[in-house]
This record gives sequence, structure tokens and C-alpha cells, in this order.
Amino acid sequence: MVHKSITKHHSLSLPQHLYNFLEDYEVIVPFQSLQALRCHVDAVCPKKKAGDICATAVHYFEGDQTYSEKPGHNFTLTADFEALYVSSYDALVIPGGRAPEYLALDEKVIALVKQIVEARKPIASICHGQQIAAAGVLQPRPRGYTP
Repeated sequence: MVHKSITKHHSLSLPQHLYNFLEDYEVIVPFQSLQALRCHVDAVCPKKKAGDICATAVHYFEGDQTYSEKPGHNFTLTADFEALYVSSYDALVIPGGRAPEYLALDEKVIALVKQIVEARKPIASICHGQQIAAAGVLQPRPRGYTP
């Protein structure tokens, strides 16, 4: 997640929901890109605390539209999941990899994401991060919807 009180110039704050077996680039690139914009980003994972490690994987495309999974970087969490308050954040990023398969089954994750939806805060999901939608958190907009 990125925190609200970042700098005078940027007030975006987001949590990134993580779990083991993230896609390396799908977690590291948005995390570092947002930091480069001087946003405060908290990387969190259920049942883990700040300083704990999440394993990542790199997908190498080999052959005809298939890939192999190789060990990626160890990604260090920056905040405790249990200490998150939706009001402290401006948006949410859900990276891909195999993590969303597990996150979509975690009631605490779903509850937190629902709070963000109810607070009408933006949510970015990358690749398989959209599987959270299958958990009934995000609903498609009706055809012809105009904000």
C-alpha cells in the first residue's frame, strides 16, 4: 500500500498485497516505480510482518508459448498486515504471480479489499492479481456505465 503522508508533492499511498510466489517483475517494478515518484509504498502479506521475506519467481518463456519458473529475488515486506488501516492509504496494488490464488481465499484480505472498494479508492491489479475479482470483491460495471 502507498501511504497518504508521503511528501509535499505526492500524496499517493498504496499497500501492495503480497504472498509467496509472486511474479518478480510484477511486484518489484510497481513498488520501485511508485517509490521513484516519491510515493510511500507498504508491501504487506497476511500472516507476515515487516522485515519478513516473500519468495518471487521469474517466468522465462521457453518454446511455444510455455514458460518455466525460476527463483527470483527475495522481496522484503515493509509493514505488518494486521496493522493496516484503509484510511491511511490512497489506493491498493495487487501484483500477480501465484499469490492471488491464495489471497482470494483469505478472508482478511477480502475484507480489507472490500473496505477499499467501499471507500471508493482506486485498485490496480496486475496480471493474475485480477483473480481477486473472482472472489466477489470487484464487480464489473454495467454496460453503458458513466461515472
